[in-house]
Amino acid sequence: MATGTEPSSQTGASGVHTASRAAIPARHLRTDRWWLAPAGTAAGLLAFIVYSTWRAFANADYYAAPYVSPFYSPCLAQNCHTMRGGPNWEIVGSWWGLSPALLILIFPLGFRLTCYYYRKAYYRGFWASPPACAVAEPHKKYTGETRFPLILQNLHRYFFYFAVLVAGVLTYDTALTFRDAHYEWGHMGLGTLVFLANIVLIWAYTVSCHSCRHIIGGRLRHFSKHPVRYRMWGWVGRLNERHMLLAWSSLISVALADFYVFLLASGAISDLRFF
Repeated sequence: MATGTEPSSQTGASGVHTASRAAIPARHLRTDRWWLAPAGTAAGLLAFIVYSTWRAFANADYYAAPYVSPFYSPCLAQNCHTMRGGPNWEIVGSWWGLSPALLILIFPLGFRLTCYYYRKAYYRGFWASPPACAVAEPHKKYTGETRFPLILQNLHRYFFYFAVLVAGVLTYDTALTFRDAHYEWGHMGLGTLVFLANIVLIWAYTVSCHSCRHIIGGRLRHFSKHPVRYRMWGWVGRLNERHMLLAWSSLISVALADFYVFLLASGAISDLRFF
């Protein structure tokens, strides 16, 4: 008896309509608003892309003592704003005439672009590959991450190493926020709390990475012979369960930290000092 789901006999069919797949006329059988999740993801990522692009190319209002925007730290060019005790590393020299943010953002950006969660997010949100669970994608063929440019996703582990270094610099920047505008230590402002929240989320997202989990506990035959690594692997594993939440939280926090510095540097607000 025919069920309407027998393999298709169409010639020349491709993708989900190949002869070996069930012949379901409808694109999907879901009745919920499945499109809300990928649409919301695309909107959120697009908003961050627009904002970060504007701030990266602005080359202005990124330092208000003692705060430096995480988008511009460390500052590797000679045209950086002079930051007393700050991350001024004139490695590139004077030939660089563009915004110094472009020299450093490639590393955290590469880490997030190749992140396992963000791959799922923008594959679904922007490429509809697939748009949602149990919803057929519109593409006729699937090559995975075996061809350029998606084969570059295999660089995720190496971007992780650079992300750890950047997080270390941002930790140093957070320590510097315990100064006042005259560089005197022992002070704290609202910006200090903003930077503290940001660096906690940055580290939580970084160490919850799948590559970090594999580095700590991967390629071990017997966990019983490596109790320290096993315990650390368990800690990272619990963070990894919340990798999506940490990915979004840290993305928002780093934008908020930059925006707070922008408001201070542009004179729109004054920092609220607690002591």
